[in-house]
Amino acid sequence: MTNAQQIDGKKMQNRTISDEFVCWSRMQSEAGQELSKILQRKENERRAGEGVFFWGVGNPPSTMISALARLKRDVPMYFSIMKSKPKLVDSAPSSVVIWRRYVDLHGAEKPLPPFALITSRGNSGSGSPKTKHFALVCRSDKRLELEHGHSFDHHRYRNAGAKGGQIGASQVTALLTRDTSVEAGTAQYEINLRAKLTGSYWVRLTDPLPLSESQISLYNCADAISTADWIEFVSDLRQRTSLRAEIGTQLGLF
Repeated sequence: MTNAQQIDGKKMQNRTISDEFVCWSRMQSEAGQELSKILQRKENERRAGEGVFFWGVGNPPSTMISALARLKRDVPMYFSIMKSKPKLVDSAPSSVVIWRRYVDLHGAEKPLPPFALITSRGNSGSGSPKTKHFALVCRSDKRLELEHGHSFDHHRYRNAGAKGGQIGASQVTALLTRDTSVEAGTAQYEINLRAKLTGSYWVRLTDPLPLSESQISLYNCADAISTADWIEFVSDLRQRTSLRAEIGTQLGLF
């Protein structure tokens, strides 16, 4: 455990039970998949994971996340549809990778659960191979589908932590606390999807593997399937390299 984690752990122990934490993420097309397809993929995960699913995000977690996870604090997870259109690198990436391992709240690197399918574009903004990606570990007892009519005024929240800064315009995912000094205004977002953080809450991913064009086609076409078929499908994507994928196509394995 780092010194920062120890300090944040002590801060968390001193907070009252009434303190409100919310994790908020703005969602849109990613890794060449439309949002509707992503939601279907996450629903397949949720059913196979008995309520648990992993949601990939690009930015690292707040330093307070590990302390919250250790204390098993109740943290609602709110997802809102982005106002802006997806960037070309997200809607039509030049390459896509699947992530196969993660680092848990204790710092141990582990294989992702067999039901978790997390992808991202293969290249970073500079064009170099992407080596960092993260995921929210979520739980929901309800089917994952978009909702409308529940407003979310993000101006009434601030980043959790000692600085407590405002939410940045480019900050896609954030751990927040309520700012009681701000009066209610016109909400710019809705809560389109709800869940709760569970397990390690917000983790760093490791061990990316490039997907071949044939694998990407299958991944984009995956619809609602049985739990057993879903887990087999995820395992198949994780195990094949691009070369083996091409061989599999020749042998009729795809």
